[in-house]
Amino acid sequence: MAETGNTTANGAADDRTARSGINVTNTSGNVTIGDHNTVTSTVNGTGPSRDPRQEALLQAIRRLRADLGGVVPSEQTTALDAELSDAEEEIEGTGRAGAGRLARLRQALTDAGAVSGILASGVAVGQAVGTLLGG
Repeated sequence: MAETGNTTANGAADDRTARSGINVTNTSGNVTIGDHNTVTSTVNGTGPSRDPRQEALLQAIRRLRADLGGVVPSEQTTALDAELSDAEEEIEGTGRAGAGRLARLRQALTDAGAVSGILASGVAVGQAVGTLLGG
């Protein structure tokens, strides 16, 4: 009987011959392993398209959240971070923060007062929210 595939120095069949029905496929980060598996569609991980003003708000939110990590926490900064987190998730998920979310974010910025007022990132979030709410 003739062997198909490569043989090693001792005459044994190469492992690849024994597993010829297994395919490993990498398509945009998705990996399938197993007999005759295929990926029929992939998601590139991009969220909904965003208006440039919403994108500016999202970037400002991320900067402010990072800056809040260096501030002594208080009840107000904790509440602000929670609102920032919710707004970030909403923008990432739907492409925009709704008017109710923006109003809550504006109130959290006001409540955090001194902290959000002295951080440039806090001022940027306030300006972005004001632009989106029209004032």
